[in-house]
Amino acid sequence: MTSVPDHSTRPLTADELAALWGHLHERSALIEAGLLAVCLGLAWLVVRFWRGRQSSAGSVWFGEHVVDGVLFPVLALLLSIGLRRVFIDELPMAVFRVAIPVLVSLAVIRLTVKVLKAAFPASQAVKVVERTVSWLAWLGTVLWITGALPLILEELDAITFKLGASRVSVRNLIEGSLSAVLVLILSLSLSSAIESRLLKGAGDNLSLRKIAANAIRALLLTLGLIMALSVAGIDLTALSVLGGAVGVGVGFGLQKLAANYVSGFVILAERSLRIGDLVKVDNFEGRITDINTRYTVLRSSGGREAIVPNEVLMTQRVENASLADTKLMLTTVVQVEYGAQLDTLFPALKAAIAEVPRVLQDPGPAVHLSAFAADGLELTIAFWIVDPENGQMSVRSDVNMAVLRTLNELGVDIPFPQRVVRQASSHEVSSAAR
Repeated sequence: MTSVPDHSTRPLTADELAALWGHLHERSALIEAGLLAVCLGLAWLVVRFWRGRQSSAGSVWFGEHVVDGVLFPVLALLLSIGLRRVFIDELPMAVFRVAIPVLVSLAVIRLTVKVLKAAFPASQAVKVVERTVSWLAWLGTVLWITGALPLILEELDAITFKLGASRVSVRNLIEGSLSAVLVLILSLSLSSAIESRLLKGAGDNLSLRKIAANAIRALLLTLGLIMALSVAGIDLTALSVLGGAVGVGVGFGLQKLAANYVSGFVILAERSLRIGDLVKVDNFEGRITDINTRYTVLRSSGGREAIVPNEVLMTQRVENASLADTKLMLTTVVQVEYGAQLDTLFPALKAAIAEVPRVLQDPGPAVHLSAFAADGLELTIAFWIVDPENGQMSVRSDVNMAVLRTLNELGVDIPFPQRVVRQASSHEVSSAAR
């Protein structure tokens, strides 16, 4: 049986494309389709048993349903290449000639989409990138199979221009851009895996692990971009001009941005602020949920989030309620009538407040006569909690309810606003009328 020559390293010519089309209509194509189905089935079984039932579900490599991960098309591609080499002298391998580029495109799409979704889970631009990568990958596959890709690359290679001391073609720029994207994806994937390992089970050293993860990600991205530029044929000495321009930009227009990045690393290094701390910045109180190299995210008890530049945290006053101790004192104010017996009222209020859940016994609650108000005696009640991250409004409400019950039981009234009304005499009224 005659077979199609093995030209897996280059696209098909017009004659080879016609021969491929003819072999796809032979009975041997059914055998190749069966072998391809065996490769896909083996890849599915390997990924299914490797993933297990629950442990790795939803990851970049395994996906939610086995076939939507990166590992499935990669294993299917490797099995197809191996099986193709075994039967290269027995079958035309027309089906495999089409299936292998398709599996390569599928692996590239899966890797790009999964890594970007894992690195930027809340970004809406990931869907646009997914569609763009999908279209480019499938277009490249069609051009590769039909043999039109070499002609396009030759035309792009003929368009050149100078970049510093190097002459670069449009083809070099496209290949460099694709290499940069690939390196970016691999760097993000590797840095995300390292970050998840570093942050897994982190306790008091969470900030140090976070700064290590950010430094590793920055290092991997820098090395990856340098490698991508080298692959594109760009002389790295030309970057000295760009480096000088970046230095001038940092010195003038990017001062705030550079200050935020430096402040972020300082905050993570000295651990003055940690993830989980309850802080108050510029009248916004919330718990730190994330510390990035440029900004810090605060989440209030009401669900609102504030993105605070790291420079603000370094240059302005920040109230940290849980830096050295997580205990937090709260206060509430109530007025009682002037005739109230405070010697009896104070112990009763302390005992009632001490029974409220979340209120600490040590230090216990305290009641103070804080002011002689116009309508009554003003009492300030202070109490301590140890879990401010669970909210303050609920415990304050429980304390106020306990105070109200105690006042009702003791028959102590909360005074209404009192005003003195003076009625003028008839003589004063007549004098004012004149």
